[in-house]
Amino acid sequence: MNRKRNLAVSLTAAALAAALVYGVYELQLRQIDLQETVRVVVPVRFIPAGERLTEKELGWKAIAKASFEPGMLRSMDQAAGMETAIPIGEGEPILDWKLDRFRLLPNRDELTFQIPKAYVLSVSSGIRAGDRVMLYVSGEGAVSERLFDAPVTVASVKTSANLEIDDPQNSNLLSMASGNRERMYASRRDANGTIDVVNLNLTEEQWLRIDGLVKDGKAKLVVAFSPESPLSGRTGGNGS
Repeated sequence: MNRKRNLAVSLTAAALAAALVYGVYELQLRQIDLQETVRVVVPVRFIPAGERLTEKELGWKAIAKASFEPGMLRSMDQAAGMETAIPIGEGEPILDWKLDRFRLLPNRDELTFQIPKAYVLSVSSGIRAGDRVMLYVSGEGAVSERLFDAPVTVASVKTSANLEIDDPQNSNLLSMASGNRERMYASRRDANGTIDVVNLNLTEEQWLRIDGLVKDGKAKLVVAFSPESPLSGRTGGNGS
């Protein structure tokens, strides 16, 4: 009986010792990780919301590996040419969600297409550059349908005088980037003209589908404000 008890005690002691050694090993690994650093992209000066970044505004900062967060940029190519959605402080690691959210340039799979006026049946009168819109086709000679599952980005909306539609005293885009919903609403209410030209960021396939459906004039495009846009929960009228 004593032999069995001694054996059990020995095995327990060995297991505890092994657990202790493993715990010390894990602690040492964590200490090594804490001492390691990674380079992330940071602004070399304060960047206000709505500003397009260039390489001259960007630099590098070494941070502890343990402080690295998913979404921090580690390549300047990921930031150069993008617009800031919110202000970013000097030396602050740039997170991907702080860029590209309101970018008006098409992505690598898209082009910016001006939608011919003859193609358009109606446009939601409150849309502005940076909004997301849903596209529908309607007409006597076609079955009304939604064209694409996902909304597309508005690159710009202009008057017949080729002026960007906005409130000159209260830029909608900057208010959008700053997350100021009240100013966004005010800028849309006090806009400086009627929509005459709409430019959309589309893939080539999307444009060819639109062109194929409406170029004969039997069907036309309906451009509707999407709830995926930053200013949601409001109703908008239609206008040409």
